[in-house]
Amino acid sequence: MIKLENRMVVVYVTYASFFIRLKAFMYDYILIICYLALLAVVNLFVFPSLQTFFAGSLVIAQLTGFLMVTLPISLYFILSDSTLFGQSFGKKKANIRVVDRHGKSVSIFRLTIRTIIKFLPWELSHFLVYRLVYLEEGSVPLPYTLIGILIYALMFLYIGTALFTKKKQSIYDLLMRTFVVRDH
Repeated sequence: MIKLENRMVVVYVTYASFFIRLKAFMYDYILIICYLALLAVVNLFVFPSLQTFFAGSLVIAQLTGFLMVTLPISLYFILSDSTLFGQSFGKKKANIRVVDRHGKSVSIFRLTIRTIIKFLPWELSHFLVYRLVYLEEGSVPLPYTLIGILIYALMFLYIGTALFTKKKQSIYDLLMRTFVVRDH
């Protein structure tokens, strides 16, 4: 138990472990998979012409993927963890929430920056995959290799900080001064 100070009141909290956070993300990922399945059905059967956005320019493909996948999923986490809803589906199932240093819900602005940082490896991997698909046989260009290394370095940094910091904060929590705590 660690205390967070909130003016006159001292609130005791338990920081959520990496494994509890992972459990919450797995619950949320069930919703993400359902969304992606719905998106696939819409792209294949309802509006098959949307597929043309992925066949042309890499920039258009990347932007389309961002607008169809990354942005809606990011908005889900931003809005659900904000004061509007308090917790995502997964966090509610795992009985945890994201709070500031006073134990209060975090502003949408801070959650937006937190989510951008959190999903940076995911979006970088989309960027890299779009480019690797169009490579001809041969070696991978050095910039692509460096992006791949950066993706894995960020993932290990995110996991490592959540595992080994005293308050179980991932790097995006440290940067945004947020905490994931048990919801008692």
